[in-house]
Amino acid sequence: MHKHLDVITIGRSSVDLYGAQIGGRLEDMSSFNKYIGGSPTNIAAGTARLGLKSALITRVGDEHMGRFIREELAREGVDTTGVITDPERLTALVLLGIRDQEQFPLIFYRENCADMALSADDIDPDFIASAKAVVATGTHLSHPNVEAATLKALHLARESGAQTALDIDYRPNLWGVAGHGEGESRFVESQAVTEKLQSTLHLFDLIVGTEEEFHIAGGTTDTIAALRAVRQVSAATLVCKRGPMGAVAFGGDIPDSLDDGESGPGFPIDVFNVLGAGDGFMSGLLKGWIEGEDWPTALTYANACGAFAVSRHGCTPAYPSWEELQFFLKRGVKEKALRKDLELEQLHWSTNRKGDWSSMRVFAYDHRMQLEELEGATDAKIGSFKELCLEATAAVAKGQPGYGLLCDSRLGRDALYKAAGQGLWIGHPVEWPGSRPLRLEPEIGADFGGLNEWPLEHVVKVLCFYHPDDTDEMKADHEDTIKRLFEACRRNRLEMLLEVIPSKAGPVNDTTTAEVIQRFYDIGVYPDWWKLEPMTTSAAWEATVAAITRNDANTRGIVILGLAASEADLAASFEVAAAYPLVKGFAVGRTIFGDAAKAYMTGEISDADAVADMAGKYQRLCEIWDTARQTAEGKAQWPSNEG
Repeated sequence: MHKHLDVITIGRSSVDLYGAQIGGRLEDMSSFNKYIGGSPTNIAAGTARLGLKSALITRVGDEHMGRFIREELAREGVDTTGVITDPERLTALVLLGIRDQEQFPLIFYRENCADMALSADDIDPDFIASAKAVVATGTHLSHPNVEAATLKALHLARESGAQTALDIDYRPNLWGVAGHGEGESRFVESQAVTEKLQSTLHLFDLIVGTEEEFHIAGGTTDTIAALRAVRQVSAATLVCKRGPMGAVAFGGDIPDSLDDGESGPGFPIDVFNVLGAGDGFMSGLLKGWIEGEDWPTALTYANACGAFAVSRHGCTPAYPSWEELQFFLKRGVKEKALRKDLELEQLHWSTNRKGDWSSMRVFAYDHRMQLEELEGATDAKIGSFKELCLEATAAVAKGQPGYGLLCDSRLGRDALYKAAGQGLWIGHPVEWPGSRPLRLEPEIGADFGGLNEWPLEHVVKVLCFYHPDDTDEMKADHEDTIKRLFEACRRNRLEMLLEVIPSKAGPVNDTTTAEVIQRFYDIGVYPDWWKLEPMTTSAAWEATVAAITRNDANTRGIVILGLAASEADLAASFEVAAAYPLVKGFAVGRTIFGDAAKAYMTGEISDADAVADMAGKYQRLCEIWDTARQTAEGKAQWPSNEG
């Protein structure tokens, strides 16, 4: 059978609620960040980020947290065929905190949880046979039901010629040998646990654990003796993690010293968070092992991934992309606190963003001032009209990828609420309309704290009327606001779209927009998106694209705005812009909604007719863009950017 998967992990799956405050007791933490968790789940996501085709076998509840895990795994690129929804049980939950470099209080909520109901009947032989490797973790050997499922998967894997690996992943309280309040305990002696582990160790080609985990597997706190005890029952390669000292691999007899095993270089970094480091390590190790690298190389990957994990908040969110890992191994450590390495953090952010937005057909109705000025307009009417705009958006998108909207929350709050979860790209503006120098909507707050209330699917859109000929005072004002906004976006894990319209502030030539773009990169602002006015010359586009790509090779791209242009004028601008792959599409508003808005505010058009009018115009613009893009692709013979 063709093995289209590189690795299947099996076992725990939970939602991790990570305390956002650092250095205090879990009792005193007041807010939490939500991530996927559980060792096998982390490893599945970690290996996917490194380019392996991974899958997970587990159970989740039939509720919001179960759907979150399933959706987040899909966004990470993990095959969820083996993720079973359990209608009777809740998804497991873990509360965690970072007390200091060594203490990590955590509470497992796993009473009768979904993943512990995994059964042998859940293991599909064909699915197992589709993988090159199957990875089990120790917790699912702790109870008969999940042990039976795990053992069935391992036996099927060996029958199909797959490799098998064990991450010992010893959690004493999950084995029932420590109390609920001892979630951070990593070692409690237990003969029963040792016997259970040793009864399965012969099934593995690779066994990975810390020294303490090999102590429980080997039945002794003498690490060399423990490794030798494991060796007596298993021919697997044994990889022993040694914290800051890296890790060592033993393929045969165990020598008298850990230093005599095969090793890879360690990385001198500051420890911020030890939780999830083992799963990051395992992800890197599996990347090398499954792809046939030698042990020093595989251990180098593993040590580096572990270093990333201990340097950042959360488990899965800390793990690197393959591009990021390669960059780090080539460049080395420049800042021991990796989360403060700006170059590395930018690469981490930009290569781990989720969602394919390689085509962008955006209906923009974030307008406020222009709608408020219409005859008959009231805040209530504008809000209702924006809901009609959303109906038109959905009518054209029909659930397909590559469609989106721009809408504000001051006048368009209800439309924004209704847009959630529809698969649309959602841009949410923050600027006070028409402000120059730039000022933000009051809801954002002087410290930009309002952004912490935003859904993660919202993209922060800010329009700045910036021109290279502005006074130094004006430029400094713009730049200070944009820089602080950018940093607030990153703190809140929100993407940012920066719209610049220099033509509204002064004369422009073929290099004006490129100069503005370069200036923002120079001050450390790396927008995920650029929204730019249409440029009519190839020279202007080439200068603009060059300014972006030389600073940020991983940018999401450019969308072009409309400025109330006619459909014919937009078609001409699309034809020029579509020749540049970095331009992903358009974000146009008044060309689509202008006529309908005027008629709606004075009561001259019905809701249905307004929706039909806007949907028709939006649909035509989408077709004009798609045609321009297809024509450009045909001429240039560059790959389609459709996802």
